[in-house]
Amino acid sequence: MTHTVVGWHVELEFEEDGLHTRAAALVRLPDGTEIRAHGHASRHRIDADQPRVGEEIAGARALNEIAMQLLTKAHGEIDGASGRTSHPINV
Repeated sequence: MTHTVVGWHVELEFEEDGLHTRAAALVRLPDGTEIRAHGHASRHRIDADQPRVGEEIAGARALNEIAMQLLTKAHGEIDGASGRTSHPINV
């Protein structure tokens, strides 16, 4: 039995201004495709300043968008290989 090891390169960068956190996500696939997405989080003025929480929320939203783009990409590849329209891939 042969095992293939594949890796994906994932980058997340954050910008914060005290009330808002913005995340930019990038995934590089072995086929050379780069998928990018953004996420955003806002802190209510009366909440404690917890930058890590804003990063987690904004990062999760960006990665969720990447996941949706990956599903769409895979769905298109299934259709292209099969020559027919397949059922949508749902999360």
